[in-house]
Amino acid sequence: MSSEEALERTERGEHRPSPIDVHVGSRVRLRRTLLGMSQEKLGEALGLTFQQVQKYERGVNRIGASRLFDLARVLDVPIGFFFDDMPDSMGGIASGFRSRLAGFAETQEGFEDDTLHKRETLELVRAYYRITEPAVRKRVFDLIKSLAPTD
Repeated sequence: MSSEEALERTERGEHRPSPIDVHVGSRVRLRRTLLGMSQEKLGEALGLTFQQVQKYERGVNRIGASRLFDLARVLDVPIGFFFDDMPDSMGGIASGFRSRLAGFAETQEGFEDDTLHKRETLELVRAYYRITEPAVRKRVFDLIKSLAPTD
């Protein structure tokens, strides 16, 4: 879309969130829920209202660089986390890199798994991070890995 078309849409009151903004917002929501943090608590940590956090999470409001930096700090993730799992069609970070490596590695088609968004996964991760003793948490991690089938 040209800048003239974007201006016309804005003047007509039409505004659709960018797919990238929606993706980044969904990653904010994912991390916030994994931490068991409410929108209100995240807003307080950033000096925002929970309504502003909602708009960021839906992609309605764009997240600027300084706000993304603050989100990464509060949610304790690297900035790149917000762009992880971005589909190649949206310009995913590795899209051009993967095409240059064609033939060197197996492609992983069909990995659009919704596992991270399941309630069971969220509850498991929350419970895991409530274990305060690092040695105990490591033993639980090792136990779970040992119970999973090997490929």
